[in-house]
Amino acid sequence: QLLEAKASLSLAQTQHTLQLQQAKAQINNMVSKQQFEQLQTTLREEQCKTQQLQESLHQQAEQTRRQLVRTQAEHEHLLQAAVEQAEGLERSLRSAEAVLAERAAQLRDTQAQLSRNKLLIEDLRGENRGFAVALQAAELKQKSMEEKNQLLEEQASALKQLIRKITPASLS
Repeated sequence: QLLEAKASLSLAQTQHTLQLQQAKAQINNMVSKQQFEQLQTTLREEQCKTQQLQESLHQQAEQTRRQLVRTQAEHEHLLQAAVEQAEGLERSLRSAEAVLAERAAQLRDTQAQLSRNKLLIEDLRGENRGFAVALQAAELKQKSMEEKNQLLEEQASALKQLIRKITPASLS
C-alpha cells in the first residue's frame, strides 16, 4: 500500500508538473482569462489532491511503522519464549541423560553382581556335590562302623558269657 501510495504521489506530482508547464506555456501564449482561471482551479485541485495523497501516504507509513513495531515486539516475545522452552527442554534432556546414565551404571553393577552370584552358585553346587559325595561316604562308613560295632557288641556279649562261664569254674 505504501509503494502504491508513493507511486500515486509521484504520478500526481508528475502530472502536476506537466500541467504547470502547460499552464505556463499557455500563459506565455497569451491565454484568455477564463482559461487562466480554469487552469488555476485545476492547479489548486491537483495541489489539494497531492496534499491529500501526501497525508494519506504519511498516515499509511505511520500505521505500517506501528504495525511493524508491534510485529517485531511479538516476534521478540515469541523468540524469547522459544529460547526459554528450548533451555527447559535442554535441562530436562540433561537430567534424563544423567538419570539414564545412573540407571545404566546400576544395571551394569547388577549384571556384574548377578554374574558373580552365578559363579558363586556354581561353586556352591560343586561344593554341595562334593558334600553329598562325602555325606554318602560318611553314611556308608557310619553304616560300616555300626555293623562293626554290632559285631563287636556281639563278640563282647559272647565274651561276657564266656567269662561268666569261665569265672565260676576257675573259682572252684
